[in-house]
Amino acid sequence: MIFRIFGVSFAVSVAALVVAFLYGGPQALLLCAILGILEVSLSFDNAVINATVLQRMSEFWQKIFLTVGVLIAVFGMRLVFPLAIVWLASGLGPVEALDLALNPPADGGAYFPDGSPSYETLITDAHPQIAAFGGMFLLMLFLGFILEEKEITWLSWIERPLARVGKLDQLEVVVATTLLIVTAVFIAPEDKTSTVMIAGALGMITYIAVNGLGELFNVEEESDDSRRTGPTELAKATGKAGFFLFLYLEVLDASFSFDGVIGAFAITADPIIIALGLGFIGAMFVRSLTVYLVRQGTLSEYVYLEHGAHWAIGALALILMYSIGTHVSEIVTGLVGVVLIAAALVTSIVRNRRHPDGDPDGDPDGDTPAGSDQKVPATA
Repeated sequence: MIFRIFGVSFAVSVAALVVAFLYGGPQALLLCAILGILEVSLSFDNAVINATVLQRMSEFWQKIFLTVGVLIAVFGMRLVFPLAIVWLASGLGPVEALDLALNPPADGGAYFPDGSPSYETLITDAHPQIAAFGGMFLLMLFLGFILEEKEITWLSWIERPLARVGKLDQLEVVVATTLLIVTAVFIAPEDKTSTVMIAGALGMITYIAVNGLGELFNVEEESDDSRRTGPTELAKATGKAGFFLFLYLEVLDASFSFDGVIGAFAITADPIIIALGLGFIGAMFVRSLTVYLVRQGTLSEYVYLEHGAHWAIGALALILMYSIGTHVSEIVTGLVGVVLIAAALVTSIVRNRRHPDGDPDGDPDGDTPAGSDQKVPATA
C-alpha cells in the first residue's frame, strides 16, 4: 500500500534531484532537497484538507486531481505563477521574465546597476496582494467550517458557541470583510491599502463562487435519491459537481502554496530550483499523502484531524494577513499547523483508546475532548 501510493513520488523526487545536480551542481541539489523537505514537512494541514475534499469525489475525479491537478500544482503554481507575477509587475514578456529570473544581479542585490528591480524583488513586492487573496480564501474556508453545526467537536468550549452564533446568515462574510478592512487600514503599507482590499475581496468572491457552484450542482445531482451533500461514502460527486469540487480543490491548494512559493525566495531565487524542490518533490509528496489519508480512512479513524487542519487553516489565514505588514518566518507558519494537527491526532488517539468500539450512551454532540466526561456515540 505505502509503496504503491508513495512509489511515484520517490521516483520523481530522485529524478528531480538528479536534474538539479545536472543543472547547478551540488549546491543546486542541496537547495532542491531543502525546499522539498520544507514543503513536505510544512504541508500536513494541506494534505488533510485536500483529503476531506478528495473523499467526496468520484474515482474519476480523484484520478483527474492526481494527474491534471499535479501538473497544475507543479508547473502552474511553482513555475508559471511566479513568472506571471513578474509579467504583470514589470510589463515584460514571458521570455524576458524567464531571462530575468535566470540572470539575477551579479552582486546578488535587489536591483541591477541600471536601477531595474530583480526577479526576486518583483516577487517580494507582490506579497501583499498575494497574501490578501490567499488569506481571505483560507479564512472563508475556516469560518465556513467552524461556524457550522457538527456532530463531533474537538475544542468544544469554543466550537459549540461559534456554531450557535454561526446560525446568523452570512456571518462568515461579515467577519471576513471586517478583518479585511482592518488589515488594509491598519496593517498594510499605506501605498498598498487599495491593492489589499481588491485582492482580499477577490479571494472572498472566488471562495463563494467556487464553493457555491460545487454545492449547487451537487444538490441537483444527488437530490433524486435524497443523498446529502457532505463527505460521506454514499454520495460521491460526479459530473458538474465533481468538476467544481476539483476546481475548488485546485484553488484551495494554490492558496496553501502562496506563502511557500514566496518563502522559497529566502532560500533561492532560481525558478528552476524552486519548481524542482517545491513542485516535483514537495507537491508530489503532498498529493501522495492526501491519497494515503483517503485510502486508509485516516480521517474517519482519527476524527479530530479535520478539525485540527481547519484550525491550522485559520491560523495560516491570520498569519498571511498579518504578514502583509510584517514579515513572518515560514518556519513559524508551518510549525503552527504541525502543532495543531499533532494535537488533533493525539486527542483522536486518546478518544479511540477510551472508546475503541464507540459508546452508544454518549452525548448528542458525539465528542470527547481531552479532559471531558462526555462520550462519543457509536454512530460518530
